[in-house]
Amino acid sequence: MNDPRHQLALDLFQQAYAFQMQGDLESAVRFYTRSIEAFPTAEAYTYLGWTYSFQGKYEAAIDECKNAILIDPGFGNPYNDIGAYLINQGKFDDAIPWLEKAIASRRYDAYHYPWYNLGRAFAAKEMYKRARECFQKSAEISPGFDSARQALAKLRTAIQ
Repeated sequence: MNDPRHQLALDLFQQAYAFQMQGDLESAVRFYTRSIEAFPTAEAYTYLGWTYSFQGKYEAAIDECKNAILIDPGFGNPYNDIGAYLINQGKFDDAIPWLEKAIASRRYDAYHYPWYNLGRAFAAKEMYKRARECFQKSAEISPGFDSARQALAKLRTAIQ
């Protein structure tokens, strides 16, 4: 894309991400916000939400993910993230439809995450067979994803 606003937004997004990875969450919020002001993208809204989640601001995180969905309903990350934030709040039933939407999304580089999170929701609801199926699917998609393998092992121990 040759739009200079889009390039500025991308540059600001990259700076925001660097601040986030360094643990400077306040700067990350400022730069993601500036990126969105320059040229709103689903990625910037999603990552702003992710930053808010690191600060424990789950409602703000969910709101930003919903903004991302408005821009690009086919982008899977914000659906998964909303599901994960709801799980962290103990709202397992509310999380499940969001995670299913992430799994069904057409654009997502990491489908193992919503499968893993769906497993977490089912495990919390003591629906162990469904949880096991989800963790196994996550591990199949990404064999190096240790969290899925660890969840399977923990589930086996809990069921015995």
